[in-house]
Amino acid sequence: MSKKAKAVTATIKLVINAGQAKPAPPVGPALGQAGLNIMNFCKDFNAKTADIKAEAPVPVVITAYSDKTFTYVTKTPPTTYFLKKAAGLESGSQRPGHQSVATISAKHVYEIAKVKQQDSKDVPLESMCRNIVGTCRSMGIKVVGSLEAPAS
Repeated sequence: MSKKAKAVTATIKLVINAGQAKPAPPVGPALGQAGLNIMNFCKDFNAKTADIKAEAPVPVVITAYSDKTFTYVTKTPPTTYFLKKAAGLESGSQRPGHQSVATISAKHVYEIAKVKQQDSKDVPLESMCRNIVGTCRSMGIKVVGSLEAPAS
């Protein structure tokens, strides 16, 4: 008894604020073009992200199939969102590398890395921390403290 695989007709990538999917653009047109039920997606996405802060941008990858069904995967908010929250910023530096706009501790970097690791479980935490420090640099945020794990 073999199950026939459904043909994928589209892969749609969107960033929607948690709990705020609406049939309006960008969600409506993107799903409408693929012939998907927009309200079903909005209701399901809003229910799934209800426990996340309302203004948190949630990347979502929607896979549309030929029979007009869909599946979707939500990811954690972008690293820049977490860094701006941790540093209390509206935006990063206009001149990163020349101008530092905020300072965060290595503990913040570690905590953000633990959350982001949910998206890429095969990436070591140490590498994730290094990536986040690089993002800090590109935003003009200074990281204070050591990223070395404390000796046990």
